[in-house]
Amino acid sequence: MPTTAHVISCIQKLVLYETRARYFLVGSNHAETKYRVLKIDRTEPKDLTISDDQHVYSQQEVRELLGRLDLGNRTKMGQKGSSGLSRAVSAFGIVGFVQFLEGYYIVLITKRRKMADIGGHAIYKIEDTNIIYIPNDSARIAHPDEARYVKIFQSVDLSSNFYFSYSYDLTHSLQYNLTILKTPLETLKPEVVPHARQEGFDIFEAECLSSNGDNVVFGISSKPCAKYVWNLQLLDKIADTVHRDWILHIIHGFCGQSKLLIYGRPAYLTLIARRSSKFAGTRFLKRGGTCEGDVANEVETEQIVHDASVMSFSSGSYSSYVQVRGSVPLYWSQDISTMMPKPLIKLDRADPFAHVAALHFDQMFHRFGSPIIILNLVKKREKRKHERILSEELFAAVTYLNQFLPPEHHIHYIAWDMAKYTKSKQFNVLDRLSIIAEDVVRKTGFFVNRPDFYCHTLRPDEKWNNQGGLTTSFGRLQTGVLRTNCVDCLDRTNTAQFMVGKCALAFQLYALGMIDKPKLQFDTDAVRLFEELYEDHGDTLSVQYGGSQLVHRVKTYRKIAPWTQHSKDIMQTLSRYYSNAFSDADRQEAINLFLQVFHPSDANNPLWELPSDYCLHHKDTAVLQHSKRSYTFWWTSEVLQHLPLPYDEVFSAENKEHMVVKKYHAYDEEIDTYTEFWRPCELSSLDETFCLAMTHSAREITIPKNVGKDPSPFTVRKPEESMKSVLGNKVNKEETILQRKTAASAPPPPSEEAVSSSTEDDSGTDKEEDGSISQRSTPVKITDTSDSSKIPDESSRSTVNAYCSSLVSLPSEDDLLIYERFVQLGENQHKIDQTTQVPGSRCLRNITNPAPVSSFSCDSIYETQPPKVSRKSEIIFESHIQASKGIMQSFGKEDIFMYREYIKNRYM
Repeated sequence: MPTTAHVISCIQKLVLYETRARYFLVGSNHAETKYRVLKIDRTEPKDLTISDDQHVYSQQEVRELLGRLDLGNRTKMGQKGSSGLSRAVSAFGIVGFVQFLEGYYIVLITKRRKMADIGGHAIYKIEDTNIIYIPNDSARIAHPDEARYVKIFQSVDLSSNFYFSYSYDLTHSLQYNLTILKTPLETLKPEVVPHARQEGFDIFEAECLSSNGDNVVFGISSKPCAKYVWNLQLLDKIADTVHRDWILHIIHGFCGQSKLLIYGRPAYLTLIARRSSKFAGTRFLKRGGTCEGDVANEVETEQIVHDASVMSFSSGSYSSYVQVRGSVPLYWSQDISTMMPKPLIKLDRADPFAHVAALHFDQMFHRFGSPIIILNLVKKREKRKHERILSEELFAAVTYLNQFLPPEHHIHYIAWDMAKYTKSKQFNVLDRLSIIAEDVVRKTGFFVNRPDFYCHTLRPDEKWNNQGGLTTSFGRLQTGVLRTNCVDCLDRTNTAQFMVGKCALAFQLYALGMIDKPKLQFDTDAVRLFEELYEDHGDTLSVQYGGSQLVHRVKTYRKIAPWTQHSKDIMQTLSRYYSNAFSDADRQEAINLFLQVFHPSDANNPLWELPSDYCLHHKDTAVLQHSKRSYTFWWTSEVLQHLPLPYDEVFSAENKEHMVVKKYHAYDEEIDTYTEFWRPCELSSLDETFCLAMTHSAREITIPKNVGKDPSPFTVRKPEESMKSVLGNKVNKEETILQRKTAASAPPPPSEEAVSSSTEDDSGTDKEEDGSISQRSTPVKITDTSDSSKIPDESSRSTVNAYCSSLVSLPSEDDLLIYERFVQLGENQHKIDQTTQVPGSRCLRNITNPAPVSSFSCDSIYETQPPKVSRKSEIIFESHIQASKGIMQSFGKEDIFMYREYIKNRYM
């Protein structure tokens, strides 16, 4: 039966060749078996002329084509020294084409780095780019402001947190990407593409090895979400003229991946943040929302957990959970002309019918379904009204909108003054957030692509049975989303999202059969790894929007942050204030130019002379809107009909238009994830393998070797108090290193009591010596005889006390009897095996013969009964043995087809 798969782009390597009149951009797949060629005209001073012949070339045909171009463009025929075709640059993708006041530029990705792997689909980070001017010198018309525009455009650092993938749609969630693969096959209509000669001609057609029946795979590629594509306008000029393989969409935000090793079973934990390109900008210059429902600092965060032992989407186990942050959807801003650390909040426009909030929540219903849960962390009580203005207005807007919605789809509003709870000594902030997180995850559910395990029915859990979302035959779907906001959506929001993500992570691991209860505790390797990802995630988003890293972290709210963290918080606050006051305006201009919100023109004022960019983002100020939305029926009717399901994932005629479906053979490179991941045509180095270099939870577990260690990432690992007394009560300073190292590789953080102890001031010395002592299994030899006897005794006692057991006194009689029984059983097993192997030997008396505990009757430490295998497996094994002796079996029809497909793609 035909199946579905994601389409892999056939253009992953680019080489730009130049002549005086044209640029030739040659793109190929990773195996360099399929090529495409773009021709770019360089004689037009201000127009972009690109031609794509839609032809797929082989390697030999491309060599012949480049040879003819080289020969035809030489100044003198037959003169090898004056080459007419030169190689300009190598690249991995096209960011886009941009024009200022002169001709067009092409922006190419010249360096990339693999950041994550999801189901065999690689996610890359842009490391370096190159911007190349297209017109030649003779056609160029110079403009005095061109160089300044180029400098502003290049100030957007594309090597800082921009990501792309050749086969995975990063603008959509994992739930969406796997849901479209479940599209009913009878509704799919493959596109009709005029094939080139080598694509339509099958040289093995006489062998009746056509690609029909079980070998047919429907390749599906979806239309990206324009909201999260940052180079959409840069690709607009070529989107309709070139093949879709040339189009590479990039996102901006964060991407990180770590590996949990659960007794050798690998599980990948991935965190992806997508920053919206609508109303994008810096902290004080972009606040609130626009007339189209877009808000500032809107970021969609998705955490993905999957079993890495099975790679494919069809057979593997995958789970994801999505949450959103964004500015309060109102018309509000802050005046930064007064140079105050906290400028006054003011409402720019009266919005009695909640127009901005209505459009914003309608977008959320369209993408996420219902329920929409708002977690508002803004202050509610203040001596002087500041943040409370936003709380009151947001509550009024949600109350107004809810009165027209059906009760089952009401917007849930949770207002909680997190700053007030933080200052109070009577309340624990994270405990309160844990309660909110459990309630949120229970209402929205999460996505998992496999049905529940039978053990969940045998051992029911109360939390699991009350899960929300939508349960289907192939798994669970997340319906609805949590939207978290404070004023800046940075520090408080990141901690709240971490607690919700931690709760969801427990349910994800439970759904995948990795833990026995949907609950995770702090100070475990799994939570440390997750916390490290979220801190990197929060730091990255904070730098992008606020100009500095996080000021308050999870450890700050746990009240276990070291004393050195306070000075770092002060420096981050000063850095954020400096960035907001002096550099945010230039950064905002660069973002407006990169996203093509501002189009340079001789008829308009230059970008740097605009008093404000308000009219660029609020279109209703320049153009009068003729059609207005209803004040009562503020939602889209089609979206409301399919709730709680998100409309984007409904099998509707509108959504089918956003998908491109094409028939492929099962071994075609464009849908072969195995070949894309393992790269059998390339020489691989184990040192450079991504899965081996990835951060994982089994590195440097700091438990003394003489006690033993539990490699489970779900075991609570708190630092032993006695470890500080090995070298004179010195406190390890692992907490200061933990922010830069991985959470799994760093030593455990000190407990709250340890941080508040009087030895905190001495934590800056002897860190290396402390760690070396704690890792040894034998006492340290010291030359001074007066103190040598004391140190081993103290270290041994500290190790014993750390694990709540006393090895100084003798064990009890019952324990000795159990130990002797264990030794007797081991000796008995050896003797029984020897007597069975040697005939005529007498049996030993007073020895118990233990019964086998396995399912094999003859099991022992020397002998096992081989399991039964099928006849097909025996034939495969026998054929391997025969092949090693030089006796080859005849190939089957499938083997012949696979071999000939390889020959055809490689050499023809």
